[in-house]
Amino acid sequence: MSEAPLKASGTRKSASKPARSRSREFALQALYQFLVGGNEASDIDLFTRDLSGFHKADIAHYDALLYGCIEHAAALNALIAPKLDRPMSEISPIEHACMWIGLYEFQNCLDVPWRVVLNECIELAKDFGGTDGHKYVNAVLSGLAPQLRTAEVEADRAAGRARD
Repeated sequence: MSEAPLKASGTRKSASKPARSRSREFALQALYQFLVGGNEASDIDLFTRDLSGFHKADIAHYDALLYGCIEHAAALNALIAPKLDRPMSEISPIEHACMWIGLYEFQNCLDVPWRVVLNECIELAKDFGGTDGHKYVNAVLSGLAPQLRTAEVEADRAAGRARD
C-alpha cells in the first residue's frame, strides 16, 4: 500500500484520508456547532451531511460520534474536568470536541486501538485547533487512556519494556 500524499504541514491530503478519519473530521465540525451554537443535534446532522465530501466518510462512525458524544456529554465532561488546569469554559471548542471524540472512542469503539484514537484526535487538534491545542488534547487523553483502556495500555507498556 502506498503512502498517502502529504500536505506541507505533514498531514494527509483530504482526498486520501480513510473513511474513519473523515468521519471524525465531520463529527468534530458538528460537535463544534453543538458546543458553540447549542444547536439541536438533528439540525447539525442535516447541515453536516450536505458538506462536500461527506459521502466519503464512514457514516455509521460519524453517527456514533455525533450522537454518542452529545448524549454522553455530561459523563465525558466529568472525565475531562479533573485533568484540566483551567475551567472547562476556557477550553477551546475544538479541543473540547477532540477530547469528547477520543473519550467516546476509548469507551465505545474498542475495535480502534487506543493509540490510533489518541493519534487521530491529536491530528484533528493540529488541523483544526490552535497552535498548541494538540498538546492539551494529548495530555488529557493520555492521562485517561490507562483508566479507560487499562488492559490495552498495560499490554503496550509491557511490550515496550520487553523490547528494551
